[in-house]
Amino acid sequence: MQTVLLGITGCIAAYKACEIVRGLQKARDDLRVKVVMTEHATEFVGPTTFRALTHEEVAVGMFDEPGDAIHHVSLAEEADLFCIAPATANTVAKIAQGRADDLLSTTALAFEKQLVVAPAMNEAMYHDEATQENLRTLEARGVRIISPDEGYLACGKEGEGRLADPEAIVEAILGELDRRRDLEGRHVLVTAGPTHEALDAVRYLSNPSSGLTGILIAEEAALRGAEVTLVCGPTALVPPAGVDFVSVTSADEMLKACEAVYDTCDAAVFAAAVTDWRAADASDKKIKRDGEGLTLELEENPDIAATCAARNAGCYNVIFAAETGEPTEKARRKLADKGADLCVANDVSGELGFGSTDNHVWFVTEKGCEELATCSKRTIATHLLNAVVDALSPHE
Repeated sequence: MQTVLLGITGCIAAYKACEIVRGLQKARDDLRVKVVMTEHATEFVGPTTFRALTHEEVAVGMFDEPGDAIHHVSLAEEADLFCIAPATANTVAKIAQGRADDLLSTTALAFEKQLVVAPAMNEAMYHDEATQENLRTLEARGVRIISPDEGYLACGKEGEGRLADPEAIVEAILGELDRRRDLEGRHVLVTAGPTHEALDAVRYLSNPSSGLTGILIAEEAALRGAEVTLVCGPTALVPPAGVDFVSVTSADEMLKACEAVYDTCDAAVFAAAVTDWRAADASDKKIKRDGEGLTLELEENPDIAATCAARNAGCYNVIFAAETGEPTEKARRKLADKGADLCVANDVSGELGFGSTDNHVWFVTEKGCEELATCSKRTIATHLLNAVVDALSPHE
């Protein structure tokens, strides 16, 4: 039986931790849930509530269990995963800086397995430079951050900082518990983000890709034990911990970076939204307006996935097809044209796709098509890597 330790801090969203407990219990009847609270958290929801829900003692004070002289160590050792939800800005700061002045923070410092943190706070506090730096620090150490949602906040304002939906937190916890180290010994190449193709010294051609999908795929592959090379175009996102990160700007740079490692890879996931066209003759100076029209001559960029697949390195190749309109037939054609093994297709003519946190995709292979209805891009990353593992396993 696995044990989840749920940490609850002094936030108005503390009541939602009850939903997290119940969600975990409903999802798996073999899961034990224990709760540790800060003293401030008990001002919002009493320990009695969580004792009733979990049928376990609730830990609050450093010395509230006299029979165990080192309570924070015993809590840390018996848990398989520690999730702090909601996590206040203060708690995030303490964990990032290694400060331990209550039972929850000392337990977090002693915990050596997967830590999950779901922040919840006022929008200004969440976007404060110090808070963002603390979250980046935790993420770089391998802590799973479940970003807050946008919505109505306790302060009466609308904005980002609302605790993520309890169902999403439960999904993340279960995903971490069920993660297998099934890519150990494998080298996975992932491309992500857009490319910028210069028109002149200050302008470029590109697209709205955030790079989120590719970054989540790279993160998931690393967590599953793979050696990961992430080749990424310009993005505001922070690269995940545990990957070899290669930053590029143009399609030519991305191709060179991919070719440098492709022959050593077991799988390559070409998730980048490569700009298909570039200026035939980019100016090294800013093009000035002269009152007349401007004609641009464009030429095609290299097809990175097709170029790499043509090397016949025995690599399993995954491509993406962001289409406007019915995407699956176009995906089937791309499979053949690019020599790929799997195409992840989606329709970007609606609200999903570029810049969103969710997507609706189809996994297309020569054998058929599997639809994955609207879900988080992290869920898509998990399903994709499951497919990669299934494809690679016959070669073991």
